[in-house]
Amino acid sequence: MDDEFDFIIVGAGSSGCVLANRLSENGRYSVALLEAGPRDRSFWIHLPIGYGKTMWHEKLNWRFYTEPDDNMDGRRIYWPRGRVLGGCSSINGLIVIRGQREDYDGWARMGARGWGWADVLPYFVKLETNPDLADDRQLHGAHGPLHVSSIPVRHELIEAVIGAAEANGVKRTRDFNGPEQEGVGYFQLTTKDGWRMSAAKAYLKPAEKRDNLAIVTDAHATEVLFTQGRATGVAYRQGGETRRAVARRGVVLSAGALQSPQLLMLSGLGPAEHLREHGLAVRANLPGVGQNLQDHLQFRLTYRCAKPITTNDALNSLFGRARMGLQWLFTRGGPLSIGINQGGIFTRVLPESDTPDVQFHVGTLSADMAGGKVHDHPGFTLSVCQLRPESRGEVMLASADPLAAPRMRSNYLSAELDRRCAVAAIRFARKLAATEPLRSYVAAELQPGPEVGGSDEELLAFARRNGATIFHPSGTCRMGRDDDPMTVVDNRLRVRGVDGLWVVDCSVMPTLVSGNTNVPAIMMGEKAADMIREDVERGNARRAA
Repeated sequence: MDDEFDFIIVGAGSSGCVLANRLSENGRYSVALLEAGPRDRSFWIHLPIGYGKTMWHEKLNWRFYTEPDDNMDGRRIYWPRGRVLGGCSSINGLIVIRGQREDYDGWARMGARGWGWADVLPYFVKLETNPDLADDRQLHGAHGPLHVSSIPVRHELIEAVIGAAEANGVKRTRDFNGPEQEGVGYFQLTTKDGWRMSAAKAYLKPAEKRDNLAIVTDAHATEVLFTQGRATGVAYRQGGETRRAVARRGVVLSAGALQSPQLLMLSGLGPAEHLREHGLAVRANLPGVGQNLQDHLQFRLTYRCAKPITTNDALNSLFGRARMGLQWLFTRGGPLSIGINQGGIFTRVLPESDTPDVQFHVGTLSADMAGGKVHDHPGFTLSVCQLRPESRGEVMLASADPLAAPRMRSNYLSAELDRRCAVAAIRFARKLAATEPLRSYVAAELQPGPEVGGSDEELLAFARRNGATIFHPSGTCRMGRDDDPMTVVDNRLRVRGVDGLWVVDCSVMPTLVSGNTNVPAIMMGEKAADMIREDVERGNARRAA
């Protein structure tokens, strides 16, 4: 039996949760939100530091791997993605970054009209409650669904990093989302009262009891259904059965930069030759579907700390763990309420860059890999990534089986600019560690280690051996000009070649934003909800006339 709604949204991630709330809030439209994963009941989702537990979770994480990448010594890179209400906002590092105004103005110049900085800023303000920065009403909000918190306690090690960065010409800032992104300081986080503020908590929880909103979990979408060129429903698997839901107004894909293009291709929308290779009928030849894949590649430099003041020390001690737990239990404060990366740096390492070209995440712990077991000694991590990579990969079908994982070809470091930036970023990280006051906290460099010299060749080889994702894949259903055959959606996020189908998530970004992608994805959900309602109501008016 088919269930019938006005809108069906596929994917309850950062954008999908926003859409479910906004499209159902006026009571005029019925909405179904389909999520392949379970409800967000795990305690580790809601505890800010808990993403170390969800990084490899078999039920809450898709646990994807890229294809072997020749540019990365033939390695397959682990790409965790959220598979739960809230999507990646339920398992991410909680960091609040919008990107640079130049990112969005660049989108507009590329043909994404209506997505310049002046167009998106009101939505960034609308989405947040930011008590520490709300005095700047032009840049920050005081009444939005997403609560944003500052880190209340200064950490000795982060202060040393800030001092070293200042000694190297980077000014201290209290707001990476202020008039200028460039600077060093503490991140703001998507937390409230010591708990994670995911998109599900911010947007779904207030809306879940509405009679016109159905939240359907453990529902893996397998195909968008069409009638005479119009999206009219979604087929999905739940409990071993195939079910269908009918959409009177349309279907919105918010499954993310890996699975939105996969679902389009499974539904006959994509590169015609690739679809035919997998025995799929071609509904619309859209060669850009799955192309233009971009991601932030990070390089993690780890250090043994000269003082036992790191999160390693607390986690490796029974007393330390008990102290952290009691601190969080009674005050909702301490390391458990913050997460891992407290400090950040946005700066320029290439001479031709007019704005920051790298971002540092500074963690007060060290491990062999992100989300791995912490070292049994005091340690900290300087993780640095290039903000605007030129390398481009692709997402393709592994088979016509909708339950099979897509194939991701990352093509990291395939662009010469990216290789130059990687070398310069690692060199700058080492320079920071050798600068007082941080130098006094460095007992030893663990990675890259003293065996890796300072030549371009040695640093690039380290980047190839050790680089990994910082979890921001984007661009695979990009928006742009009407006359560009590689664009997938128009500037109102409508899929080309069909009616009644939108894509709203990081896949539509023409270029990757300069920073973490969670808050930009929430912004896109807010803006897209307005656009979709306008499109539908405009169509209603035409039919009435």
